[in-house]
Amino acid sequence: MTEATPGPVVHVVDDDPAMRDSLAFLLDTAGHEARLYASAVAFLADEGRGAPGCIVTDVRMPEMTGLELVRRLKAEGVETPVIVITGHADVPLAVEAMKAGVADFIEKPFDGDALLAAIGAALREGSDRQRAAEERAAVMERLASLSGREREVLEGLVAGHANKVIADDLQISPRTVEVYRANVMSKMRAASLSELVRMTLVAQR
Repeated sequence: MTEATPGPVVHVVDDDPAMRDSLAFLLDTAGHEARLYASAVAFLADEGRGAPGCIVTDVRMPEMTGLELVRRLKAEGVETPVIVITGHADVPLAVEAMKAGVADFIEKPFDGDALLAAIGAALREGSDRQRAAEERAAVMERLASLSGREREVLEGLVAGHANKVIADDLQISPRTVEVYRANVMSKMRAASLSELVRMTLVAQR
């Protein structure tokens, strides 16, 4: 029996126990899996923090603020979407967090539906990012399997050159270029030249 792929996780980071419980109830009612953390430090120390999903964090917390958490994650190259929850007096901090790359900020007291809508958008964004990262990793692995000559032929194809032009540039016969071209298409698992070009662009992102 095949195991079901685990769904996305909403990581809730808030030092207020009542707020954590409230958010956990809201998320559970909406069918989301929630993991709760009493501080940004606790979240960073958790081995499961890399689970696909999104992060919902308060701005003002002891030890490390939500904004500091956002900056720390960005420095680590973590692209999990972050939603910050802010009080009225913290709006300037939330704006600063938006500039640092958070997905959204919700002002207290917040409407449950508005927060769930923001979480839904963040989860979709996170899923798109994950798919893009997985696709890029697969393409990079295929590129690594190409020989030096196959890479040169690939570069010619992506540049839009005909087989004869590639052959002249590499000082090999057009027939040899055809053989390398077939190898490249096979190793890259590309069904067409346009797909091969798209893969190359994906690798360059």
